[in-house]
Amino acid sequence: MTTTDDKGREYDERPWGSFTVLDDDMFDHKVKRIIVAPGKRLSYQKHAQRGEHWFVVNGHATVILDGVEHELDPGDSIDIALGQAHRCENRGTTPVVLIEVQHGTYFGEDDIVRIEDDFGRAN
Repeated sequence: MTTTDDKGREYDERPWGSFTVLDDDMFDHKVKRIIVAPGKRLSYQKHAQRGEHWFVVNGHATVILDGVEHELDPGDSIDIALGQAHRCENRGTTPVVLIEVQHGTYFGEDDIVRIEDDFGRAN
């Protein structure tokens, strides 16, 4: 369930961790802080109306793009093209913290096609 944090920003807890919307003022981009808990992973998903750029702030992230694994550490980043299948996994013992910049024409949570999901939410 989406709520707000102590600064009034959109915040949502998910089975894999949480996200906070840092900026959603412009029509062409949205910025989130995503926290992936140890041992958890996002659904393997794609988007029809947005691409994403992930910047790792903390932890060691395993990012899968179209079936290819990429290992990212703090300071590393990766681009996810519109329609590209992707997921972030946290195989470590500390939280993975990402800054996600979404760019495109629509940023709603309903623009997620889940290909595979550990929590029974696949389309």
